[in-house]
Amino acid sequence: VQLQASGGGLVQAGDSLRLSCAASGLTFSSYRMGWFRQAPGKEREFVATISQSGDTDYADSVKGRFTISRDNAKNTVYLQMNSLKPEDTAVYYCAARRLYSSGYGYWGQGTQVTVSS
Repeated sequence: VQLQASGGGLVQAGDSLRLSCAASGLTFSSYRMGWFRQAPGKEREFVATISQSGDTDYADSVKGRFTISRDNAKNTVYLQMNSLKPEDTAVYYCAARRLYSSGYGYWGQGTQVTVSS
């Protein structure tokens, strides 16, 4: 199983970015997908998740600004990030959780998002 995250970069506050995570080696449509992030000196935190059927959930800190989506035909999950803030600066990771599994068993390598003020 491989999860390849991309789309990070250096942007200014208020800008937008779209992260992508391409999955291979798994039956993508059978997995809940999630985005997490880890800022320097902080623990990794939940950002957003999307179920196999498309139900979504978000951390309070990103609600109304970030949108998670998936394209099962392309085995890809996306994170559209709008109105970015400096506190969104982190390494963003995508992860996959199999149906009935208790946790995310597969993780991508991360992509850096830096938001300058």
